[in-house]
Amino acid sequence: MLDPKLIRETPDLVRAALAKKHLTVDLDSVLAVDAAWRAQLQEVEQLRSTQKAANTAMAALPKGSPEFITKVQEMKAVSAQVKERETLLKETEEKFRQAMLSLPNLPHASVPEGRTPDDNVIFSLHGSHDEPMPHALPHWEIPGFEKLFDFARGAKVTGAGFPFYVGDGARIVRALLHFFLDENAKAGYTEVSPPIFVNAASATATGQLPDKEGQMYETSDPLYAVPTAEVPLTNFFRDEIVEESMLPIYRCAYTPCFRREAGSYGKDVRGLNRLHQFDKVELLKWVHPATSYDELDKLRGDAERLLQKLGLSYRVLLMCGGDVGFAQAKKYDLEVWSAGQKRWLEVSSCSNFEAFQARRAQIRFRSKENGKPELVHTINGSGLAVPRVLAALLENNLQPDGRVKIPAALVPYFGKDYLSFA
Repeated sequence: MLDPKLIRETPDLVRAALAKKHLTVDLDSVLAVDAAWRAQLQEVEQLRSTQKAANTAMAALPKGSPEFITKVQEMKAVSAQVKERETLLKETEEKFRQAMLSLPNLPHASVPEGRTPDDNVIFSLHGSHDEPMPHALPHWEIPGFEKLFDFARGAKVTGAGFPFYVGDGARIVRALLHFFLDENAKAGYTEVSPPIFVNAASATATGQLPDKEGQMYETSDPLYAVPTAEVPLTNFFRDEIVEESMLPIYRCAYTPCFRREAGSYGKDVRGLNRLHQFDKVELLKWVHPATSYDELDKLRGDAERLLQKLGLSYRVLLMCGGDVGFAQAKKYDLEVWSAGQKRWLEVSSCSNFEAFQARRAQIRFRSKENGKPELVHTINGSGLAVPRVLAALLENNLQPDGRVKIPAALVPYFGKDYLSFA
């Protein structure tokens, strides 16, 4: 959520920043509701003052006197007005809250201009993606793939995008998750096992609501199956004040993730490329505002090191304004090279939300300097998402005999040097 004071005092600057995201935003309507709310608040406060003064005056009068009876009648009239205006104020306050929730975060000044993914900037490139790999195949075309990754039976049991992982297919997923968690622990992240369902307040705090209702699975309670561990993790400190000495706080968590992924089609949804249920390890930080962009770079580096240890070629994209997203102020995407598909696959987004999520969630720290609560900045990123990392490993490491060579860093977790589909 944006700072209301910023919107009131510098609306033109806010408009210019929002235009960089190329989202349709009616800031004038938000300002109009804000003005109405503040006017009604002033009116209610004046009526309450009148009511208080009348109470004081009435207390000084003899009970039963004509003056006392007159004051009683005045009090009833004022009380009725207060009640009526308070009801209107509450309605307008809720309209203002909803209007504020509809506003996206402002992009950081370093975010490049651009409207579509084609305008994203290649920030860095690691490894080689143009070396010939004559044995590489799209992973779903590898002979025997369906024995370890059973999409047909998953579709029968649940639906498309919910595969079974069988034998070494399940084992390689478990190996990757343990590898990610152990490496993140070495980097200073405390592991958390969070709930995989959250309430509406939690989804609102992180920006999934009211922006992404159609992309989440919802129960009748209502509760929402987590689209990412970011949601429960961020809310760990919701409505709390931490001491400044605790910052920065690093956490990581593994959860299955659930996304409807509406609108996906073609090569984007083949095999492991895009699933409705998938496994991911999330990195999250609560940091001091003064250090948040340094912490973003460090988090991105932590995610990159996982790809480096797996021997995967990858690139880092700095996302343009139109591709940054609703809640982020700045975002980098990490993409691995898929030799069989001959394309880049996103495996992590590393984002700084500044105070956007913290204001919604009221996550604050107590300043050493003045003792007052201030909003933290939140930062997160995948460290890492399993399916596309696995897709790249299968394709890039496919051997002439049909086996897949396991990266040395993963062998202790997988237990052998090769994955076989036989």
